[in-house]
Amino acid sequence: MCLVVVGHKVHDGHRLVVAGNRDEFHARPTEEARWWADDPDIAGGRDLLAGGTWLAVHRNGRFATVTNYRGTTMEIREPRSRGHLVTGFLQGDLSPMDYLRSLHGDRYAGFNLLVSDGNTLAYCSNQGDAPRELPPGVYGLANTHLDAKGERIGRSKERLTRLLAGNQIADDALMGLLGDRNSASDDPFDAPFVISPEFGTRCSTIVTMQRTGSWQLLERRFNSAGQQTGESLVAEDA
Repeated sequence: MCLVVVGHKVHDGHRLVVAGNRDEFHARPTEEARWWADDPDIAGGRDLLAGGTWLAVHRNGRFATVTNYRGTTMEIREPRSRGHLVTGFLQGDLSPMDYLRSLHGDRYAGFNLLVSDGNTLAYCSNQGDAPRELPPGVYGLANTHLDAKGERIGRSKERLTRLLAGNQIADDALMGLLGDRNSASDDPFDAPFVISPEFGTRCSTIVTMQRTGSWQLLERRFNSAGQQTGESLVAEDA
């Protein structure tokens, strides 16, 4: 992911509300969100180049998402795919904090990682942010540290906060947040939704997890012109 905002235990009916945009090269081969054929307990999109994912949910309610960290100068011999940080958490049974502490961050290019077992939400980055459990609140993450300053994160967090407070977390409202194409500068990459011929927003994803344990993942996919090309819905009842 390149932009993700999360509401953690701030809505009466939901433990977790996630809205995220994946920005990637349009030519990179990708599989649409679905239950995985090789691991039918996991749902999400798939990076067909490296086999990992940017965001996914386990049938049992475990959730994880990763963003790349821009501007790093780390030199890593044969770096591991950051997408496997997500699957590693979903396929295991470690608590969020224990999982983050178990990682060898120096084996990966720069990343930020959010993981949840449906109750605890935790975060770390291999760019200087040690694992920490996050209290209830609204959080924003892009290609730098959690809740970093900037219009892209700040505006998205403010909109999610308003939607949660007004109990407006229907799919269209959350997709509207992610579809914000306005930039405070002349740089299209400052907008929450990026339109660019070669690299831009490939999909928008919403995950809503009810306090009962039921959850839903909705993905909408887009081409290089920002036009919707498909949609997937995956859900699990508690």
